[in-house]
This record gives sequence, structure tokens and C-alpha cells, in this order.
Amino acid sequence: MRRIRLDRIDRRILRNLLTDGRMTNVELARRVGISAPPCLRRVRALEEAGMIRGYHADLAPEPLGYAVTVFAQVGLGSQAEADLKAFEHLVGTWPEVREAYMLAGETDFLLKIVAPDWDSYQRFLSTKLTSAPNVSHVKSALMLRMSKNEPGVPILEQSNARQDDEETALA
Repeated sequence: MRRIRLDRIDRRILRNLLTDGRMTNVELARRVGISAPPCLRRVRALEEAGMIRGYHADLAPEPLGYAVTVFAQVGLGSQAEADLKAFEHLVGTWPEVREAYMLAGETDFLLKIVAPDWDSYQRFLSTKLTSAPNVSHVKSALMLRMSKNEPGVPILEQSNARQDDEETALA
């Protein structure tokens, strides 16, 4: 397991990139109070350490023709590792599924699914999801509106120097 020390500047870098991942390195350096070359080195180190997994555009679904978002709770007939992996692989081939989480408890997977309309979702449900091997039940919850969408994790200011130098374990 690789470790990296996060100081105040690293936290500022992460917070700023979380807010605006498209800003230039020069602007990022200005915002965090260092010059551009060490800022770029820090960003690359955070990327190599796996703290920054990537950069992407946040697309609005409605203007792109996806008016319906559904969260589907999926129960499987078997939780054997091979069956879980097979379901994960199958879900990975469905572009309608935007997020998939394996859960502990009554529900085995939670899927975030987008569709142009309710009828399209129902077709996806009947032709793909419920007919998939090992799927025993599906509960659908239609999203009415999004109340909060904060990507990533909170990057908090640490209250003292000792906490600033605290090592953070990376998976």
C-alpha cells in the first residue's frame, strides 16, 4: 500500500480541481499560492498516487434526450463470486446504466439508469435487466429531481499542523 502525505497545499489543489477540473495549471497554482512548476508536480503525484482518478465533463441528461433517471435495486439468485462478476460484466455492457454499486444487505446491486422516457426504461427493464441471468427481483425508483450532486469526497481543512501531516493510506 502506497502512502502520500497531504499538506494544506495538496488539499487546496484537490478542492480546486474538484470544483473546476478544467482550470489551467497556472490558475490552479495562483489559487493555491505556489508557482506553476511545483503545482504541476503535486498534481501529477496526486494522480500517480490514485487520489485523482480522472477528469470528465458533467453532462446534463435532459438536453441530450434522457428525461428519466431510475435507481434500480437488483437482487440476484446467487451471490457466488463468479455470479457477481458475471452480472457486473453484463451491466458494464449496458450504456443505459451510468453507475452500478454492489451492496451488502437485502439488495445486491444498486443501478443508476437513464432513459429517454418511461416506456424506454420499461423496455430496458423487461428485455435486459429482468431477463438477465441470475436476476431474481428488481425494485425501481423513479428520480423526481436531484437535490444535491457533489462529485468526489469532501476535502476539509485540517485544524492543526499535526493533522496536516497525517499520512493518508491509498488503496
